[in-house]
Amino acid sequence: MFGLIPKEEKFFAMFKEMSGNIIEGGRLLKEMLDNYDDPAGSQKRIKDVEHKGDNITHDIIKKLNKSFVTPLDREDIYALASALDDILDLIDASATRFVMYNVDKPTQEAKELAFLILKGCQSVEKAVSHLGGKFEHIYEHCVEVNAIENEADRVCREAISRLFDEEKDPIRLIKWKEIYETLERATDKCEDAANILESVVVKNA
Repeated sequence: MFGLIPKEEKFFAMFKEMSGNIIEGGRLLKEMLDNYDDPAGSQKRIKDVEHKGDNITHDIIKKLNKSFVTPLDREDIYALASALDDILDLIDASATRFVMYNVDKPTQEAKELAFLILKGCQSVEKAVSHLGGKFEHIYEHCVEVNAIENEADRVCREAISRLFDEEKDPIRLIKWKEIYETLERATDKCEDAANILESVVVKNA
C-alpha cells in the first residue's frame, strides 16, 4: 500500500499506522482489566499487537536508512519511531505482569491507569495524524498527553501509598507496586512521544 504514496508522505503514513496499532494495544489492555476472565488470552493478543508494532518500527528504520531526502529531521523520525515502539512495549509489559504474577483480579487503580493509557494513546494518535498537515494542531494534543501523564502519576502515587498502608503480605505488596509503576511508565512513554512531536512543531513552524 505504501508504494502508491509520494516518497515524502510514506513516513507519515507509517507513523499513522503505528499510532493506530498503539491504540489497539491500549484498548486490549483496558478490555483485559475491565473483563478479567481470560488474562492469558488477552496478554497473547496484546503480544501479537506488540509484534506488529515491532515490524512497523523496523520498516520505518529500514526506510530511513534508504532515504536520501526525509520530510523531517532524520533524528526526529528515529526518535519518534522508538518512542512509539516504547509505548507498546510498556503496554505489553503491563499485561505480562498480570499473568506472570497470577493476579486474581485487577484493582480499581489498575483499571484507572489502563483507562489513562488508552486516553494517552488516543491523544498521541491524534497528534501523529497531523504530521504532514497543520503542525499547529499537534501541540494541543501534546498538551492533552501531558495532562493525562500527570493524572496517571497521581493515581500511581496514591495507589502505592494505599498499598503500603493496607497490604500486609510483602510479596503482594512488591507485585502490585511493580504493576502500578509499569502501568504508569506507559503514560510516561506517551509523554516522551509528545515531547518529540512538540520538538518537530518547533523545528517546522
